[in-house]
Amino acid sequence: MNVRSSAQVAAPTAVALTVAVLAVSSSAPLIAFAAAPALAIAFWRNSLAALVLTPVALGPRRVEVRRAVRGPAGVFSVLAGLALTAHFATWMPSVQLGSVVTATALVATQPVWQGLIAAAQGRRPSTAGWLGIGLAVAGAAWATGVDLGVSSQAVLADVLALLGALAAAVYTALGERTRAELSTTTYTWICYGTCAVLLLGICLAFGIDLTGYNTQTWAAILALVVGAQLLGHSMFNYALQHTSATTVSVLILLEVPGAAFLAWWWLGQVPRAESLPGLVLLVSGVAVFILGQASFKLIRR
Repeated sequence: MNVRSSAQVAAPTAVALTVAVLAVSSSAPLIAFAAAPALAIAFWRNSLAALVLTPVALGPRRVEVRRAVRGPAGVFSVLAGLALTAHFATWMPSVQLGSVVTATALVATQPVWQGLIAAAQGRRPSTAGWLGIGLAVAGAAWATGVDLGVSSQAVLADVLALLGALAAAVYTALGERTRAELSTTTYTWICYGTCAVLLLGICLAFGIDLTGYNTQTWAAILALVVGAQLLGHSMFNYALQHTSATTVSVLILLEVPGAAFLAWWWLGQVPRAESLPGLVLLVSGVAVFILGQASFKLIRR
């Protein structure tokens, strides 16, 4: 590929990654801003996204959908939807119960949990990977320890965020297995649809109101659907065609300072000074883990 064509590819990829990071950075502040139960927001976020994808899934992709429903790929897509439900049911309440910054940083430990899942499957992390895991765990312990002195609600928010990261890792592992057979549209439609149905059942079982919100809350929910749920994920998927998964994973970490800035500028949430070193250590550990794993794979090749 010549210099000119490389630049032509790099420019839209850079724009896509910038848009994606901004979109996902808005997720936690929008959840904290919305005057609605976290599980209800999660339901609308997934159901509306699935609705948007339905014309494509049941139109050009209907043959693939029919094949998926009859085979193991459909089962894994449903299981991924179950894991995604667990992710939203834990992480989104953590944002409303605690700090946007802490919740975003703790859920960013997803790659570390991903590495531990891989280790359990016999794919052991590299030395740098284990170092990153150690740093991330130490950072999470530091940030959670600070919240221990604040309130039991803050600690609960931290635990929920960590469980959300673990659920996201399981969701990604199942998605990796399924994406080998299904297109992005078919997979996400089944996954989001499953998640929406499960969240609807949970909301109905616990009497959570799904309507009656003010205009600002509905605007925030729609912004979540268009931004983090569709635009952010779609742009990351586009970028993966032109850059490495490691690059994308590292750039996703920019969600932490992005969410922190939006929470400060928009919601007036100033991060506690005592927790900042722990959060920095946590994000650094995740970055070391991702880069260490990438280097390990190159050496193995």
